Amino acid sequence: MAPRTRPVTAAARPPGQPAGPSSAPAAHGTLTVAQGTALSVGAVLGTGVITLPALAAAVAGPASLVAWAALVLLSVPLAATFAALGARLPDTGGVSTYVRRAFGDRAAGAIGWCFYFAIPVGAPPAAMMAGGYVADVVGGGRATTLVVAVVLILGTAAMNAVGLRLSGRVQLGLAITLALLMLVTMTLAFPHGDPDHLAPFAPHGWGGVATAAALLVWGFAGWEAVAPLSAEYRNPRRDVPRATAVAVGVVGVLYLGLASASVLVLGSSAGQSEAPLSDLMAVALGEGARVLTAVAAVMLTLGTMNAYFAGASRLGAALARDGALPRLLARGSGPGEVPRPSLAVLTLGAGLSLVVAAVLELGLAPLMLLTTGCFTLVYVLGTGAALRLLPRFSPGWWTAAVAFVAALGLLAVNGVHTLWALGIAAASLAYRARGPARVTASSP
Repeated sequence: MAPRTRPVTAAARPPGQPAGPSSAPAAHGTLTVAQGTALSVGAVLGTGVITLPALAAAVAGPASLVAWAALVLLSVPLAATFAALGARLPDTGGVSTYVRRAFGDRAAGAIGWCFYFAIPVGAPPAAMMAGGYVADVVGGGRATTLVVAVVLILGTAAMNAVGLRLSGRVQLGLAITLALLMLVTMTLAFPHGDPDHLAPFAPHGWGGVATAAALLVWGFAGWEAVAPLSAEYRNPRRDVPRATAVAVGVVGVLYLGLASASVLVLGSSAGQSEAPLSDLMAVALGEGARVLTAVAAVMLTLGTMNAYFAGASRLGAALARDGALPRLLARGSGPGEVPRPSLAVLTLGAGLSLVVAAVLELGLAPLMLLTTGCFTLVYVLGTGAALRLLPRFSPGWWTAAVAFVAALGLLAVNGVHTLWALGIAAASLAYRARGPARVTASSP
């Protein structure tokens, strides 16, 4: 789900008033549990799943299934924490609003920077994932992968530059298509599985499992999107937890099922494939299925990249408008306008990241770990805010405590790549320290 920006007014929290639900009656929306579940699933399922099973297997072997299970389990307290915040404090500002209430404007600004500067680093690996599927069909290896990545990045930038955006229904339709593709793939592939492919179980040791877990944050980022949606539910206190619980179950089944099918069916070759979904479909339906899977991978990637470029470019313009980034980037921050300067920064950054990856012959993992470090830092701040905003020692507070500790653990296993996220946060604080600035609630 793309980042959204909403202004925070002084009425959101009068001076001296403790953080908590407003005494004014809340105006709720029309979102049902079923619709909320679909949106939550769509926010979490992303392009990473078309390649993540292979990446995780490459660094951890069959033991990558432990990392998948760990991230599914982490999703429970993490999603529950944001659901609790959304049910108690419905607000379209989402996680940034909660961090602002708990820690102040500068911490909230750091979240905006983390999201904004994660996109130029995360776009190339996302585009290269789709490129790997095209190369699997037409050949050309890495050269084809890089060409497709360039086309996707420039195409996405061009779409946004002329103001062309995919509607929310189209984005949701793409997510549903991905879910159905995953379901069909693992259903058809499982009968071809071989338990012997589970040995040796941890060929790279348990350190590989930790690295795999850090990578898999890419595929699980999105639970924080539950918070901005909370105000749209008919009954937030009742419906947000229900929709979140169902979404966690659906995502867990799809991810674990696909990862298990990849390991059991593909065996040791699972970690060497650039198109694991195509390989699984080819086993079940024949080589002709690769073309269909490649087309689906490209369309899904284009839809996801378009959403993130659209949201991030507007986020950057809003941050610049409110003094958190150079004013030059503020042009196009108004309703209906196109934030072309901010979009240009994202595009140039993505292009530079892709050039560095090509010249240094980097795989997907390094850039993905830099990106997931930013997402994980947002989770640390978001769950930390929940510890201050939720009633102390309540069930929601304890859930947030578990999520906070787990997020810190993920930040640690991200290793040196965490320095990128911490550096962005530090740069944000240093930039804001130059003088006071109005702020905008920014969240995915």
